[in-house]
Amino acid sequence: MDYKSFGNRCLFDAQNATEKLSKIGNPLERLSQVIDFEMFRPELEENMLNHDKKSSAGAKPYDVVMMFKVMLLQRYYNLSDEQVEYQIVDRISFKNFLGLSSGDKVPDARTLWLFRENLTEKGVVETLFEQFSNYLDGLGLFVNEGQMIDASFVEVPRQRNTREENQKIKAGEGSGLWHENLYKKRHKDIDARWRAKNDETYYGYKGHAKGDTKSKLIKKYKVTDASVHDSQATEDLLEERDQGQPLYADSAYSGKPIADMLASKSIENQIHEKGYKGHPLTDEQKASNNVKSKTRVRVEHIFGFIEQNMHAFYIRSIGIKRATSIIGLINLTYNICRYEQIVRLQLLPIKQ
Repeated sequence: MDYKSFGNRCLFDAQNATEKLSKIGNPLERLSQVIDFEMFRPELEENMLNHDKKSSAGAKPYDVVMMFKVMLLQRYYNLSDEQVEYQIVDRISFKNFLGLSSGDKVPDARTLWLFRENLTEKGVVETLFEQFSNYLDGLGLFVNEGQMIDASFVEVPRQRNTREENQKIKAGEGSGLWHENLYKKRHKDIDARWRAKNDETYYGYKGHAKGDTKSKLIKKYKVTDASVHDSQATEDLLEERDQGQPLYADSAYSGKPIADMLASKSIENQIHEKGYKGHPLTDEQKASNNVKSKTRVRVEHIFGFIEQNMHAFYIRSIGIKRATSIIGLINLTYNICRYEQIVRLQLLPIKQ
């Protein structure tokens, strides 16, 4: 029995593989065609380089834009530092996205961790998110004909503490624990919290987000521990320019305090009404909720993309500061991917 030949190695193997990836559909190539990542260079070089270095001696740093793109790869595929190092070495599409050739040195897991730590410590992620948001706003992609808010659990590795330790953590006394074992202390998350919902238990944090109803782009976000109720972050998500716009949310955000707060800010309340024991929703209220759902459901598309395409509602970090930075990177990665979709599918007109 003769089988099909596998072919011979040649100088154009990488080129042929890249062309085949393009034909199949390479999401990283599509991002590179739409996004000029050089827009992030000034901010990255200002914050991520050592400007106090006295001489040029010693190892040179990796290009900051390339390192930032590695952070985006991590968030898009939800990879650990070790996994993303391996994948960069192994995958042509990753190398092409980062502008690396087969002979280039790849940053190791420790280097990636240090870069992300610096991003976190200096608050660079929040600045980059705002920068890209301003870019999108300049293109007219924040349509501002309505806003929608929702929240989702972001789980982290579960801690195994004693009952006494958990009680101290819940009382805000976690920083006083494990002084006798500093290695153990570094691996303890005293900011994450437990929350039960729909017969499931979650441990970690909660990402609250506000999106534009037309473009489905994230405009603002806030990170809390998982025990915080969805509605508690509402005011932090609102901005002055939301005035006069409708705000859509599910019934978790219903209630007089939120309604009064929206009224004080001249924001149109389109939050789902909620029935109570002995006071079920009327047919009119149910019909009103159904109408609101047609717009509100679009916020689920945001979280659905992050959860399914990016596998990103589980992160490997300790502490709310790191979680906030990583969730910010997740939201920025989503906005970059969503912008590529808008351009490729011509979903909205873009200002020139």
